Amino acid sequence: MHFFSTNGDAPVVSFKEAAINGQAPDGGLYFPEQIPQIGKSFLNGIRALSKAEIAFEVIKPYVGNTIANAHLQTICEETVDFNFPLVKLNDGSYSLELFHGPTLAFKDVGARFMSRCLGYFSANESRKITVLVATSGDTGSAVANGFLGVKGVEVVILYPSKKVSHVQELQLTTLGKNITALEVNGTFDDCQAMVKKAFVDAELNKKLFLTSANSINVARWLPQQFYYFFAWQQWEHHLPPVVAVPSGNFGNLCAGLLAYKSGLPASHFIAACNANKFFTEFLESNRSEAAKTIATISNAMDVGNPSNFPRIMELFGHHTEALREVVSSQSVSDAETRNAIGQCFEKNKYVLDPHGAVAYKALHDYMHMHKELQGYILETAHPIKFADVVEAELNQKVSMPEHIKDLMTREKNSIFMESDFQHLKEWLLKHN
Repeated sequence: MHFFSTNGDAPVVSFKEAAINGQAPDGGLYFPEQIPQIGKSFLNGIRALSKAEIAFEVIKPYVGNTIANAHLQTICEETVDFNFPLVKLNDGSYSLELFHGPTLAFKDVGARFMSRCLGYFSANESRKITVLVATSGDTGSAVANGFLGVKGVEVVILYPSKKVSHVQELQLTTLGKNITALEVNGTFDDCQAMVKKAFVDAELNKKLFLTSANSINVARWLPQQFYYFFAWQQWEHHLPPVVAVPSGNFGNLCAGLLAYKSGLPASHFIAACNANKFFTEFLESNRSEAAKTIATISNAMDVGNPSNFPRIMELFGHHTEALREVVSSQSVSDAETRNAIGQCFEKNKYVLDPHGAVAYKALHDYMHMHKELQGYILETAHPIKFADVVEAELNQKVSMPEHIKDLMTREKNSIFMESDFQHLKEWLLKHN
C-alpha cells in the first residue's frame, strides 16, 4: 500500500514514511492509493473475533510490510485493550461509548496505535523524533498519554488558552518527562496553523525530525475505523445503522466513511456539528470557505477549518452529490446541546457529554424523519471531562473515575506563547 498527497504534488510513500512525515511536503494529506475491501466472510464471522483480531484485519492492508505481522498484532492488542460497549438508549437509538481508555476519550485509539508505530519505526533512527500536535481538547491528552516515556520521541502540544476544560488541561500539562505543553493565546485553528507551517518550514525540517500526531497523520486517522467495526459486531438489527458522529476536525467521520467505503454496512452518516458549521453549510450550498472559530460548550469540535475535509472529498471522488447521498449534516446550538443532555437523562437515564449530546440531537431529528431505521451516536468523551456543563443540566454530580481524582491534585505546567509561528519556530530551535 502506498499513499499520495491530496494536493497532488508530492511523491507517493509507504505507510512508514507517511506516519513519520505526518504531512506531505506539498502541504497535503496522505491518502491511500487503494481502499481495501472487507470480505463478506469477515463481516459474517465478526462476532467470533476479538477486538484485536478485528483491528489487525482492518489495518493490515494499509500498513503493508512496514511492520512485521507479529509486532502489528501486539500493537493492535495494546491499542484496543479496553471496552467499546454499544449501550441501548431506547428502542431506536444506541450510544457507542468510546471513553473507556486511559484519557476517557475516543482519541486514545488513534494515539495509542500511532505511538506504538512510531516507537517501532524510531528504534533504528539516530535522530530524536519531535511529535508536534495541536489540540482542541482531547487529542493532546490522548497523544501525551500514548507517547509518555517512549524512547527517542519528544511531544510538543499546542492548545488554546482558556478554551479547553479543566480536566483536559490537567491531562495536557501534568505529565512531564518527554511531554511539553504550549499554551497558545488564540484558538485551535491558530494552533493548527502554526503546526502546519512548522511542517513546511525548510529550516525547522533541516534541523529537526518533525512529525504530526493530529488526525492529519495516517497512523492517527486510520485506526479510528476500528470502533465502527466494533459497533457492527454488537449490532442486532436487520437494517444497517444510522451513525451520528460529533464532528469538528472530521478525522472521526472520515474514518467511518473510509470503513463504509471498504464494505462496512451503514444506512447513513450524520456529521453532527456545533455552531462551527463549515461542513453543514458546504452540503447546503457547496461553499467551502474557512470560517472564524466560534467557542462552544462542545469545545473539541470548535474548528472553523477542518483539516480532514480534503480526505472526505477524496473518498467521494470530489463529487458533492455522491457525498450527499451518504452523509447529511446538522448544526446544533449550545442551548440545544444543553437541552439534549437533560432530555436524554430524563428519558433514558443516560448521561451525555456535550459532544455526544450534539450527536444525540442530530440523530433524534433524523430518526424522527426516518422511523423505520435505528442508529447510534459516538459518545466520544466521558461526561466528567465537562462536569460543569453536564452537572448544571442534571442537577447532580457526575461520578468521577479514580484516576481523575488523582489528576485533580496535580499542578499545571505549561509554557505560554502568542499565536505567532515565528515564536513557535524560535522555541523549537532553542529547545531541541
